[in-house]
Amino acid sequence: MLEQTLQLHGETEPGPEPEPILQPPTLEEIQAIQDSAEKEGFARGHADGFAQGQAEVRRVVAQIEGILDNFSRPLVRLENEAVAALGELAVRIAGSLVGRAYQADPELLAQLVAEGVDAVGSSSRDVEVRLHPDDITALSPLLTLSPQQRLVPDLALGRGDLRVHAESVRIDGTLDARLRGALDAVMRQVGGAA
Repeated sequence: MLEQTLQLHGETEPGPEPEPILQPPTLEEIQAIQDSAEKEGFARGHADGFAQGQAEVRRVVAQIEGILDNFSRPLVRLENEAVAALGELAVRIAGSLVGRAYQADPELLAQLVAEGVDAVGSSSRDVEVRLHPDDITALSPLLTLSPQQRLVPDLALGRGDLRVHAESVRIDGTLDARLRGALDAVMRQVGGAA
């Protein structure tokens, strides 16, 4: 009835719109779509390949750095061991040479004894200077000690070694201790300069 009423008034109900007729793409359009897809695929493949290549390069660089680090650690350890061994050798050679110098010129050892006695301080303090017995024999005519200062033979000490004892003060004047102290000072200076 509504339809009749609408027809009477001259109005018709809109019907479904006709569907447009689909046209197949032209050869140029197909070629353009194919070219665009190839370019997009190439660009995406290039970007993915480049990212993978960079990741691979980073992985290889990390492996090489690890290998170099593993090689360098033993070399550093070996270098430290060589420096220590050379230092030990230098101390032994120097000790032998200095010991001979003290035997040849007891005045040098007398100066060292005087420095050791001065290092413990006051002349009113009881001071014991421990030396190898042969050094005491050589030094006795060269030293003038106060009554509180005395030379004590010590067979545990080598020629040129001395120890000074006064109350709570102990000075290790052995050749080994003096030379190691000198070597440590040189190594600190070299290490500080590097």
